Amino acid sequence: MRKNSVKNTRVNGEVHRVLAEIIRSEIKDPRIHPMTSVVTVEVAPDLKTCKAWISVLGDEEAQQNTLAGLKSAEGYIRSLLAKKINMRNTPEVKFILDQSIAYGVSMTKKIDDINREDDAKHVETNEDFE
Repeated sequence: MRKNSVKNTRVNGEVHRVLAEIIRSEIKDPRIHPMTSVVTVEVAPDLKTCKAWISVLGDEEAQQNTLAGLKSAEGYIRSLLAKKINMRNTPEVKFILDQSIAYGVSMTKKIDDINREDDAKHVETNEDFE
């Protein structure tokens, strides 16, 4: 199975959907933040391993606690994945913290701040000409 094949894309999508459902409703670990989402999933072509990028809406401590909670529940998550998806091999899931959403939010805030400052400068210079 090639990396970008239709089969691999479908497997990635199904694992992504089921993994998000498991994290949202099956895991009861208090370390896992309620605003945790699965950003993307990449299953290896041999179906043995899986990288799951997760995003946590919260501070640094909440992110680290969520990552620790998910890593401690990897075996349980894998068993639930095996029950919900009928695959030849159930992949071993590795969780990776994805900072792209937080980075995007911070960049948007910086751009808005710059635009606000720029608008304030234009208002000041227009008042000088009147």
